[in-house]
Amino acid sequence: MEIITERVLAEAWQRTAGRHPLLAEVGPPPVVRAEAELEEWAERAEEEIAETGEESGALCLLLDEDGTVHGHHDPYLEDFATRDLDQLLYLIAEAGVRRRGGSPEEVADALGRIDPGWGRRFRGGGLDDPGTVEPCGRDPLDGLAWIARSWRDQSPYTTLAFYRAAPGHTVDAEQLALLYGAEPGQVAAGTRLKDLRAVDDGRAHGDRQWKSCCFGRAGEWTFLLHHETPPGAFADKEAYAALGIKESVHLEATSAKAIYTFDHVRDGRRVDDDRGLLELIWYEPGRAPYPRGGELDFLNRAVRRAELDHPELTDSFELYFHALEQSLGLHLPRRDFEEGEVRAAYWAEK
Repeated sequence: MEIITERVLAEAWQRTAGRHPLLAEVGPPPVVRAEAELEEWAERAEEEIAETGEESGALCLLLDEDGTVHGHHDPYLEDFATRDLDQLLYLIAEAGVRRRGGSPEEVADALGRIDPGWGRRFRGGGLDDPGTVEPCGRDPLDGLAWIARSWRDQSPYTTLAFYRAAPGHTVDAEQLALLYGAEPGQVAAGTRLKDLRAVDDGRAHGDRQWKSCCFGRAGEWTFLLHHETPPGAFADKEAYAALGIKESVHLEATSAKAIYTFDHVRDGRRVDDDRGLLELIWYEPGRAPYPRGGELDFLNRAVRRAELDHPELTDSFELYFHALEQSLGLHLPRRDFEEGEVRAAYWAEK
């Protein structure tokens, strides 16, 4: 494999851009050799944003001596790292075409006119060429995304937690709720959300809903929705371990501070590309929210498919939640929540 240098990149891009008029105005991004130069580039980009009032969307390349190229739209977060020249040329073209504007579908069409493989790659959302990707073909708000907008305002709950066991096994929803601190009598009685709401025409639940939870199973996942976690939850560590949890996803909303987080743990290890707890933020359509080729690239692919399959969705959280459903199988029983049939309980009084 040829080692990428500034000259190798410049010559390769000149050949590539010369093959199609759509790339004629897409120049190669700036190349820097050190973190300090990257920060200087970011400062100039911020000045440009201040002058124009628009996001620049610019790409900068940090080149290592061994030929590894790190792509940045932000000096502190890496978008990709590659030593593959063909892959790098695609990423430069993708960023350049996106900067010219247009919907993800329009970007996909433009890249496809330049190179059919590039068009397929963009539609697939990953760095490889996935071939034909089948469209979703169903209501995007049916499985999980129906709750996205209200969750942003902490309704019905601040925390949406999902737990999955090894294949062929399930996480017991009742036991999970009890270990969190749910009232044992209500769990044993099969109390529903509508039962809590029925007391005093709902006024009693209005006062206590912040100390309640809803739980159940949907597909392979057991869900537990709640606001505050009661003190002493998981006190019985052996019982918690006996649940056989192998994977979990936590979505947390703190609307007053506009903080929304996504936490994915598999086999005791956080899936996060070494970024720590991930804040779920609004993202630019057509731009992968996570590092390309990283541990969360499966979400990049799913988000891209959601954008292309459902251009009618303009809310980024709905798109993201639909991507979680498509990639991880997360969903919540909408009718059970709307009709109050979902299992529910208050936290036990201490």
